[in-house]
Amino acid sequence: MLRILFVCTGNTCRSPLAEGLMRKLAGDAGMAVEVRSAGVYASNGSPISNHSAHILREKGASDAIRSSSIHSDNVQWADLILTMTQSHKQALIQHFPDVVGKTFTFKEYTNGDSGASLIQQEREELIAELSLKQALGHEITEAEKERYYELERRVPNIDISDPFGGSLERYRMTAAEIEQEIHKLISCLHRS
Repeated sequence: MLRILFVCTGNTCRSPLAEGLMRKLAGDAGMAVEVRSAGVYASNGSPISNHSAHILREKGASDAIRSSSIHSDNVQWADLILTMTQSHKQALIQHFPDVVGKTFTFKEYTNGDSGASLIQQEREELIAELSLKQALGHEITEAEKERYYELERRVPNIDISDPFGGSLERYRMTAAEIEQEIHKLISCLHRS
């Protein structure tokens, strides 16, 4: 049975929506998966946002989800870790380098490799190189800056929008975005 961990910031908005909707939609599709969620800056046991709970109930999914912080047990438990943003992915890999092979942004995983991951990888390598160069006191050239800006423009948005503090309608938009990615995920998993 595949174990999926969804990750966002506080584990009260996006990742609980993904957890609840994935559990419901995978069950409807007859898929056997275990699903959890956590946050890179979450406190343990807090309730999810009222809007997220409301949407989960509307969709017929369980809203009995409490926040959980990222820790070694839940990242080791997971076969697949899907983050809501690139920054969540980077934070997770920074703290748990051994999960790099099973950690993706949600959209990165569901949209496959249309060359975007190569652009992203090149961008990340350039950032590391330029950061080291700066740390050593070397000047960053105009050509290096231009290359960085070019890669920035070419990298697609692979983040799920954050509804935090927004209206119920804003949460519904984020839930629709997540649900669309879950349908893609279920299709991906059925093919593999």
